[in-house]
Amino acid sequence: MAHESFRSGIGVVAAPHALAVEAGRAMLVEGGNAIEAALAAAMAIPVVYPHMTHMGGDGFWLIREPSGRVHYIEACGYAGSKATRQLYGAAGYDAIPARGPLAALTVPGQVGGWMLAMEAAKALSGRLPASRLMEPAIQYARNGAPVSRSQHRLTTEKLAELKDVPGFADSFLVDGKAPEAGTIQLFPRLAETLEQLAHAGLDDYYRGDVGREIASDLDRLGSPVTRADLQAFAAVKREPLAVKRSDMRVWSSPPPTQGLASLMILGMFERLGVTAPESFGHLHGLIEAVKRAFLIRDRIVTDHSRLQHDPAAFLTREALEREAARIDMRRALPWPQPAARGDTIWLGAADKSGLAVSYIQSIYWEFGSGVVLPATGILMQNRGSSFSLDPNAVNPLEPGRRPFHTLHPCMAELKDGRIVGFGAMGGDGQPQTNATVLSRYATFGVPLGEAIERPRFVLGRTWGSDIVSLRLEPRFDSALVDDLARVGHDVEVLNEPFSDYMGHAGAVVIHPRGGVEGAHDPRADGGAAGL
Repeated sequence: MAHESFRSGIGVVAAPHALAVEAGRAMLVEGGNAIEAALAAAMAIPVVYPHMTHMGGDGFWLIREPSGRVHYIEACGYAGSKATRQLYGAAGYDAIPARGPLAALTVPGQVGGWMLAMEAAKALSGRLPASRLMEPAIQYARNGAPVSRSQHRLTTEKLAELKDVPGFADSFLVDGKAPEAGTIQLFPRLAETLEQLAHAGLDDYYRGDVGREIASDLDRLGSPVTRADLQAFAAVKREPLAVKRSDMRVWSSPPPTQGLASLMILGMFERLGVTAPESFGHLHGLIEAVKRAFLIRDRIVTDHSRLQHDPAAFLTREALEREAARIDMRRALPWPQPAARGDTIWLGAADKSGLAVSYIQSIYWEFGSGVVLPATGILMQNRGSSFSLDPNAVNPLEPGRRPFHTLHPCMAELKDGRIVGFGAMGGDGQPQTNATVLSRYATFGVPLGEAIERPRFVLGRTWGSDIVSLRLEPRFDSALVDDLARVGHDVEVLNEPFSDYMGHAGAVVIHPRGGVEGAHDPRADGGAAGL
């Protein structure tokens, strides 16, 4: 499956669905900048890839200005004011349910992030109004878009747990069954919601007519999120986390996301002295760095306002050297540890001005909570199901608390001046994929499309799976697989050469001598395009 990157001199968009790529490319054609292209793709993808992301989810942005400054936008909603441990206890739960109205317990932050991204776009000479950026999404919702192969597969696999959730069958099933791939699917309620936001402005989602309808439906269904919760929400700007290596600087998002894990893995890996891609040292070193990073992540990452430890303290030279020294290059650390799953999309854009975007948005599991709000057609996330009902947990359920997020965008500046915006979906697999792809591309010189296409591994539970072993695609050399097993890794070789369990990765690159480049995963349904 040859998978080349797209290169151009003006601008590029990479996303996991071809229609979202086209939505972003259309904005570049009209003179829009990379943020506007990313916004159009982000607005379209809930319509064409609804099992992965929707307007009831959260989002996180890294934006690199032509000046070199990197901005971060956190669009992560908090638990509703009625989301108490007592509520769930009285309902008979000892854990938060993963589906249904009580799983839809956090405010959707994504649209608030779009608002701040619009402001950033205008500050960088953007001129396209939100109404224009939303046109492709409106057209896809109104006139229809084909069901993707992954939507068909995941609807079929999760049918038993989703079919009776309020609103799901009416929106996503045909005669009670998963629609076949290629079936044209229309979302008239969602089209009306998008049209209202295009007319009234994105703030209407929280504090206008759309917000009122969202709150009314949530109340009627029994969700703990109130209209006051929606009205009080705003996305925020924070300083990104960063790690400095000898060959690059890498940025990612701070808690409540797991961006710290990606940065720690890359920081530790540099210190292992690995010299060749797809070697035993490459895979074993990354896997062991993943374990060290996850042990720290699971101990400290929580709502940004409730942190007990400074995440940047784990990215210092001394801290990374200490953790790297604990890695045994001849023996695997016993595993597993608890892990998280999740469904997400990453998309990116770049333009010739030097503006680059790395953006990720999510509804957590496939189809999130499964709850589709009848008045607006919005599918609500189940991110809040990651909270614990144990008050002594790292992330206990409390009204107003932001949940732990697996999703995190990444950005790198290489020593030669290349700018790389990159990211992935796939729960715990995200930092593993990020480190694998960037190490191939930036450290070992593998071409961008090939770095994404080459076989990958994932340790622990990830997208759509509860398996906790080390899984590898079958395209790795069999001797390497044997070596990994010999040092103690619990290895499972998958049957699919390009497995969805590996998640979907993508990247955009600005080259210092001119030109931009983009690539997206052949495991997904998208690609990269531009002009």
